[in-house]
Amino acid sequence: MPYASATEAARLIWGHWQTGQVLSALPEACRPVTPMQGYAAQAQLPVVSGRQVVGWKIAATSANGQTHINVSGPLAGRLLSGQVMESGASVPSAGNRMRVAEPEFAFMMAQDLLPQAAPFSQQQVMATVASLHPALEVPDSRMEPFTAAGEAQLLADNACARHFVLGPAAPDVWRDLDLSTYPVQAQVQHGKQLKYTRDGTGGKVLGDPRIALTWLANQLSSLGITLEKGHVVTTGTCMVPLELQPGDSASADFGPLGHVHLIFSET
Repeated sequence: MPYASATEAARLIWGHWQTGQVLSALPEACRPVTPMQGYAAQAQLPVVSGRQVVGWKIAATSANGQTHINVSGPLAGRLLSGQVMESGASVPSAGNRMRVAEPEFAFMMAQDLLPQAAPFSQQQVMATVASLHPALEVPDSRMEPFTAAGEAQLLADNACARHFVLGPAAPDVWRDLDLSTYPVQAQVQHGKQLKYTRDGTGGKVLGDPRIALTWLANQLSSLGITLEKGHVVTTGTCMVPLELQPGDSASADFGPLGHVHLIFSET
């Protein structure tokens, strides 16, 4: 995609995010049709928004998730400044049409991973991780219906990145655990009323959150992008997403690894 087209796609998407409007499709003149064009448009979002890239998210890290949005594999998206909150935060519901929270394993990077010709091994990637964090992502899309937008347009729409709640760093014992079988329990409440609970495991995330992080590192490397020190990578939902209504609260219990909580505000 020519640079001008990528910029125009990003400008349109960011403008629709600000107004709460949706797109059935980007105009043909700037509509990405390949994943590389989608990533080129996404790369312009920090430029047109004036936001900083503070990390990355991975969408569609389960077979069910890929089927749901009609893509062939995982998608990477940028976490932008102003979108990342601490546990206990009130997350705006206004304009959010997906209305779900996704319990996720997130990793904080301790050093840069520069692009290289050979693929990174999982061991190489994990050696650059500073900490593991329980997290909740609250995604959304400007494409309507997002399930029919296709991979290229979803990438341009930042892989449905919207809000992200980062829990405190887990004790270092996580490095010795099998995350593929690690259990996570979540619940949704409205006030003091428990609405429902849900269970998941790290195995829902491409088989293991470590595998997902390694995929992200290699995807960025293939695009010539450095995974930077201090960036957070959230690896995808480890259970069926938690349906939310305004006024609900959602929490995810990662046992010894910690707990994360959000309020889905009325506005």
